Amino acid sequence: MLRVGGKMTCMACRNLVSNNMGVKVRIPLQKLHPLSRAIHHRYSNQQVPPHRTAARHISTMSRLPMRPPKPPPGSGGRGHQQQRNFWMLRLAARILRLRYIVLGSAVGGGYTAKKTYEEWKDLLPDFSEYNWVIPDYIWELSEQIDLEKLAKALPEMEEIAKLLPDMNKIGENFAFLKSLLSTGIVTGASGLHLLLETAGEPALKAADASAPASTEASDKQYKKSSDKEKLDQLQEELLRTQMKYQRMLERLEKENKELRKVVLQKDDKGIHQRKIKKSLIDLYSEVLDILSDYDSNYNTQDHLPRVVVVGDQSAGKTSVLEMIAQARIFPRGSGEMMTRSPVKVTLSEGPHHVAMFKDSGREFDLGKEEDLAALRHEIELRMRKSVKEGQTVSPETISLSVKGPGIQRMVLVDLPGVISTVTSGMAPDTKETIFSISKAYMQNPNAIILCIQDGSVDAERSIVTDLVSQMDPHGKRTIFVLTKVDLAEKNLASPSRIQQIVEGKLFPMKALGYFAVVTGKGSTSESIDSIKDYEEDFFQNSRLLRDGMLKAHQVTTKNLSLAVSDCFWKMVRESVEQQADAFKASRFNLETEWKNNYPRLRELDRNELYEKAKNEILDEVISLSQVTPKHWEAILQKKLWERVSTHVIENIYLPAAQTMNSGTFNTTVDIKLKQWTDKQLPHKALEVAWETLQEEFARFMAEYKGKDQDDIFDKLKEAVKDESIKRHKWNERAMDSLRVIQHNALEDRSITDKPQWDAAIQFMDETLQSRLKDTESVIQDMVGPDWKQRWMNWSSRTADQHIRNETKNELERLLKLNEEHTAYLANDEVTTVRKNLEGRGVQVDPVLIKDTWHQMYRRHFLQKALIHCNLCKKGFYYYQRHFVDAELECNDVVLFWRIQRMLMITANTLRQQLTNNEVRRLEKNVKEVLEDFGEDSEKKKHLIIGRRVQLAEDLKKVREIQEKLEAFIEALHKEK
Repeated sequence: MLRVGGKMTCMACRNLVSNNMGVKVRIPLQKLHPLSRAIHHRYSNQQVPPHRTAARHISTMSRLPMRPPKPPPGSGGRGHQQQRNFWMLRLAARILRLRYIVLGSAVGGGYTAKKTYEEWKDLLPDFSEYNWVIPDYIWELSEQIDLEKLAKALPEMEEIAKLLPDMNKIGENFAFLKSLLSTGIVTGASGLHLLLETAGEPALKAADASAPASTEASDKQYKKSSDKEKLDQLQEELLRTQMKYQRMLERLEKENKELRKVVLQKDDKGIHQRKIKKSLIDLYSEVLDILSDYDSNYNTQDHLPRVVVVGDQSAGKTSVLEMIAQARIFPRGSGEMMTRSPVKVTLSEGPHHVAMFKDSGREFDLGKEEDLAALRHEIELRMRKSVKEGQTVSPETISLSVKGPGIQRMVLVDLPGVISTVTSGMAPDTKETIFSISKAYMQNPNAIILCIQDGSVDAERSIVTDLVSQMDPHGKRTIFVLTKVDLAEKNLASPSRIQQIVEGKLFPMKALGYFAVVTGKGSTSESIDSIKDYEEDFFQNSRLLRDGMLKAHQVTTKNLSLAVSDCFWKMVRESVEQQADAFKASRFNLETEWKNNYPRLRELDRNELYEKAKNEILDEVISLSQVTPKHWEAILQKKLWERVSTHVIENIYLPAAQTMNSGTFNTTVDIKLKQWTDKQLPHKALEVAWETLQEEFARFMAEYKGKDQDDIFDKLKEAVKDESIKRHKWNERAMDSLRVIQHNALEDRSITDKPQWDAAIQFMDETLQSRLKDTESVIQDMVGPDWKQRWMNWSSRTADQHIRNETKNELERLLKLNEEHTAYLANDEVTTVRKNLEGRGVQVDPVLIKDTWHQMYRRHFLQKALIHCNLCKKGFYYYQRHFVDAELECNDVVLFWRIQRMLMITANTLRQQLTNNEVRRLEKNVKEVLEDFGEDSEKKKHLIIGRRVQLAEDLKKVREIQEKLEAFIEALHKEK
């Protein structure tokens, strides 16, 4: 206890009384517990003198009812006893009165605190669009924790207010702190909002509401300064605040990037038990890839959003795209056209910075310079390959995906730069082709146009701005980007021209937002990090930003990337469900058409039909091994004789028959057979065998077709058969062995028994009869119809046939005169025949006489040979005696036996080669052809055609696209 003015007071009140006089409040009395305050001040044993009553009456809240005076001694103890008996009741009543006072103070203080909290809450910017800064596992943790239960476990606001001391005083302190913060901190918050807001969006209302307070506070703080100095100081302060929060954001983004990289790497290693799903941008890119292969008649792929990068040549399109992708992935050239075809780049987030083509499995590590060089070289090769001969640019799209930590998710298409003049080496229609390609992409109503303008050249030289204004006159989906701002600041005499550009006042086009970026110093060896540092340093020191010509959210490629990504996903969310509904309607129409036209057939697309046809063709090839040896030999022997019979009759038998004796006949036959075997016979035999194999293959395919074969496979099977035959080559070593076998067979003249002799006679007779029939037919065509045919068919001979008929009659008389005439007419005989014909009034050419004689003599020879063949049917006895002292010589029968035996042995040899080797090789060739055709989609489109095929293809594509879109929409809703 301490004594104050000679009296005792409590320890809790030592700071309430000064050393001199009066009361100096250091700690408000409300800090004391109400019960403690009542006991120490009112019910102390010490009496307070009347002149110190001011020390008791500290405040109205601490004043208690005064105690009645004690009765003097001797008056009796009645009144004192009554007071002593009810002092506890009076104490309780006073304590109850204190409860109402404290309760009212708590309620008022709670209301003031709540109102102050709401005001501060309105001052804070909206950070909901920056949830991506927080890693995904934090959101997953929030899903596992029941926040509602946690909130219920906390005490209510009224209970907390009861525990608080004097909330009125605290409310006054909050109001004072608010007035202090309105001059500096709120201004910084509004500056932070200016940095974070996207292009084309209004500032937060809280920042606008704080502007009057900021102005009033600034007027008080800088009331001695001029308006100019105030403005300069405020701009510098705003710039410092913006830069401060910009560095803070970059630091957070860098930390977030590292955290996400670690999380994604753990996902790749399978540490997390949850199933890794494809990202949104990957799902969306798959939809675009499927649509690019879809039938263009539906024209659906042009209705899905993508970012189309357009600009004049060398305006910096590729550099901006590289800054967004955070890698120098495109080929470069000094002033020449490098982008020769559209390049679709799908940007997504991943643990490693890699790039990959759609149709390739190779990953290019963008952190390695050698992989970057290989990627640029591959892109250049693909561009040049896509350009047709005689052209400069191509509309074919090259699909590329880039993944890496911190990359904004979107799909961009880099188009060839717009040119104003066609230079030497370019195709004459290059300018028009570039315009048509650009318009085709920009006319998509959901495409976001990223218009790139070179800031270092005069604005009047721009071509692309007029093109963009035609495709998007209201600027609802256009983002304007001014590149090379560093050069523009140096070269332009009036920097306000840049301000006019980024404010949309210089060009006739309109845009959602305007950005100014710097993409390096122009050196191809600069890295992305060095370009970023240079860009940041430039804008920090640039007077464009310092003087307020540019706003903080309008500069750097980082802000551009954020704005484009937000605009892209906004467009996707607005349009993707409409596209899904359109595909639902298309699917219903296609399914209805299929049910009406092909109710009993399965919906097999082109690839499935190809697999079915492939199995059928392989089954037909295997069926070749089921052909019997007897069937092979019969076919081969027949076809080989048809191929060589003319040569045997005309070049071997006929010349040998002109000889005078058997020795000369046999010698002539042996010589000619040897020459024939060495030069022609093996080749002819192999040709016959290969043709037989083809015919049998075709026959099996035709027979298989009758078993419910689908007609749509006919074109494919014919192409497979032709290509397989084209690739098949007979084993050349078999020709040498075949030649030896044939030579040995023809040298054998020994006929062992009568059946072999009869077989040779029959073979000879059939051959001569067939040849005689063919010769008679030729003569009949030469001379025309005879009198019977003319009478029955009312036909007549032509002038040429009349001449040939007269010539035939004259030559027949010549043969009757000399039946042993040789095969050729002498010149004097030709002259005689011509003179005789002229005597009858027929003018004839000597060549016609010789030609007619050839056919007449062949018929005469064959008739004589047939007569001789019939005589030799009983000549086997003379053959066994070697025709010694025999009137009948049958050497021609021996010749035909040798030919027949050679045919049988050749057919057997070829059959063995076919069944053992060639059929298997043909089956292998067919498999190779089928594999090659299966990898060539264009080939399959050409060979498997028809409305049924196209309808199945459309159904498959529509279903696949619909499923992809539904999966994408579901993932999109989950992300919301």
